[in-house]
Amino acid sequence: MIQTLAKSLREHKKGSCLTIILSILEVVFEIIIPLCMTNLIDYGIEKGNLPAIWKYGIFLLLFAAMQLMTGVLSAHCGAKAAVGFCANLRQDMYDNVQTFSFSNIDKFSTASIVTRLTTDITNIQNAYQMLIRMAIRGPVMLLFCVIVSFRINKEISFIFLIIIPIMALLLGIIVAKVHPIFKRVFKTYDTLNNVVQENVRGIRVVKSFHQENYEIKKFNGISQRIFQDFAKGERLLAWNTPILQFFLYATMLLISWIGAKAIVASGNDPALGLTTGELTALITYAMQILMSLMMLSMVFAMITIAVSSAGRVAELLQEKTDIFNPKEPVMAVKNGDIDFQDVSFAYASKADKQVLDHINLHFKSGETIGILGATGSSKSSLVQLIPRLYDVTGGALLVGGVDVRKYDLDTLRDAVAMVLQKNELFSGSIKENLRWGNEAASDEEMEHACKLACADEFIRSFPDGYDTHIEQGGSNVSGGQKQRLCIARALLKKPKVLILDDSTSAVDTRTDAEIQKAFAEYIPETTKIIIAQRISSIQHADQIVVLDDGKVSAIGKHDDLLKTNAIYREVYESQQKGGNEDAKETK
Repeated sequence: MIQTLAKSLREHKKGSCLTIILSILEVVFEIIIPLCMTNLIDYGIEKGNLPAIWKYGIFLLLFAAMQLMTGVLSAHCGAKAAVGFCANLRQDMYDNVQTFSFSNIDKFSTASIVTRLTTDITNIQNAYQMLIRMAIRGPVMLLFCVIVSFRINKEISFIFLIIIPIMALLLGIIVAKVHPIFKRVFKTYDTLNNVVQENVRGIRVVKSFHQENYEIKKFNGISQRIFQDFAKGERLLAWNTPILQFFLYATMLLISWIGAKAIVASGNDPALGLTTGELTALITYAMQILMSLMMLSMVFAMITIAVSSAGRVAELLQEKTDIFNPKEPVMAVKNGDIDFQDVSFAYASKADKQVLDHINLHFKSGETIGILGATGSSKSSLVQLIPRLYDVTGGALLVGGVDVRKYDLDTLRDAVAMVLQKNELFSGSIKENLRWGNEAASDEEMEHACKLACADEFIRSFPDGYDTHIEQGGSNVSGGQKQRLCIARALLKKPKVLILDDSTSAVDTRTDAEIQKAFAEYIPETTKIIIAQRISSIQHADQIVVLDDGKVSAIGKHDDLLKTNAIYREVYESQQKGGNEDAKETK
């Protein structure tokens, strides 16, 4: 996990190292200050030696200024390194997600990815900043203070050797109990984000079914789980402060009692034993030791929270796409020929049942192919194999006479345009959305593509035409308009293969027929694969494939299938009956 995250440090390694060095120097100057105070008291104030007071007073101011300067620089470098590191980490995560195949994406929910990119990264940033400053400063301060304390007085310094292990044990117990709680909290955050995202996306459905109270209760239930877990974890962490304060005051009392007896015994003579100045230094070091332990407890608390986040971020970074380019990829797709050669497919490698089972199909370049089947018959799964959104688990799939696994991925996906069931438009103008299909597309090319998709007319009806702003997800256009814009965007790729996955379901039959006619006239060399629920959308296709439970039930033309295939005939008759009833009602 640490090695995975450390790769994102890159240009911030120097800043991190500089922060550590400055933190150590800050501790050194802070350790020297009590020694200066010792000499100031013993050789200046106690003896009334004014030159010694000036001398050690100047040294004290000088080291205090040096400590301040190194502390400020350390804080500045640490903050910059932590922010930069997490910016790299966030970018690396996002870049890695962009390489994922559909099978990789299926492993992570959208809410989980969003939580990792936001909350988890913020936790890591806070922890890293504390790690390169306080986690270095604390142990170094502890070590130096103990060493210097032993040089001043061994007997009193043994108090530290007794107190430190007891405190470390108690803090370790707290951390061990808190870690599983925070790990559970961040998993619950995923659920919370998922509920919010689902509710916002489906707010119209929620309101139409008057389910606001149900959604509020669902959100409140998850929110309460987070509150209870966080409260439990914070209650345990809250023991840090009283434990540290107890040992701090206990140590101060012991040092003061033993030190006072030693000073009385020595007559405050440095040659005979402990002096007032040395006792002052020991008390200061005791406070620094215990404060460094308090600092470490804060670091442990933050790291306890961040370890869970770091594991989740590392998991996303370590996930590697299972679809990648071959060593010597084919860089051109010859034509739109498609061959399914005994193709089988399952979403999970160890699945008990195949989603597609021994599919054998051949589509010639330029043909129009219709695909029909009941819900769950694996129509979408079949076409998603063509642009290699998933890889076949058995057999071979050829496009242009070449196995899709031998193509360069960008080359293959440029040649295969696909309009998915869930059409997505992005915030920006209509032109910006269309140029997803071709960044260099001219205005004329965009207009031509929109005319083919029957989108030009409604676009021109907008006051700003092609510069009309589209809201996120295309919320300010209708379902049918969104589908036609997505089809136009796909056409701008000038593909060898065009796949419409139930992409005209929201348009009326007349517009659907016009789109099919435009395809036949203007892109005759493109292989067109149309998944449809309406037989009227595919009845004029060169071939119609009927799928049933992941297997090819029949393949042929419309008239032949009416005679030979029961599934096709049943769908046709039910739609004809429904159409006739609608016509009667209209009359």
